[in-house]
Amino acid sequence: MIRGVHTMFYTSKPDELRAYLRDKLKLPFTDVGEGWLIFDLPEAEMGCHPADAESAPSGTHYVSFYCDDIQRSVADLSKRGVVFVDPITDAGYGLITHFVMPGDVKVQLYQPRYRKNKPAAKKAAQPRKKKPSPKQAVAKKRQRRA
Repeated sequence: MIRGVHTMFYTSKPDELRAYLRDKLKLPFTDVGEGWLIFDLPEAEMGCHPADAESAPSGTHYVSFYCDDIQRSVADLSKRGVVFVDPITDAGYGLITHFVMPGDVKVQLYQPRYRKNKPAAKKAAQPRKKKPSPKQAVAKKRQRRA
């Protein structure tokens, strides 16, 4: 069963990009050895859009980050050295801007207009009742008769 999505950025500056994601975006990570950091993303979603021959031909992949308050997020990220390449604009589906990460990896930051469905709450595991031993079961029956 699918339980997550693994995304990748291909860059000419992998060490710098890993440091950027770790230090500027503050993404938690697992060091899997030899400088390879696998970043834990807080949440994910996936959309399927129609292809556009000029800007997004069929087979195109796109990664963007989203937030609850784009003004505050841009201010916080700017303080950490993230440089935004365009002003915040209204794209219809939400408010957007872009920044470029090491290796010329351009990504979008957006504040969506839609509200995601909340996943159904998992029921807390109930402790199992211990089955009585055969001796205990017989003793309990005797107590009931008395």
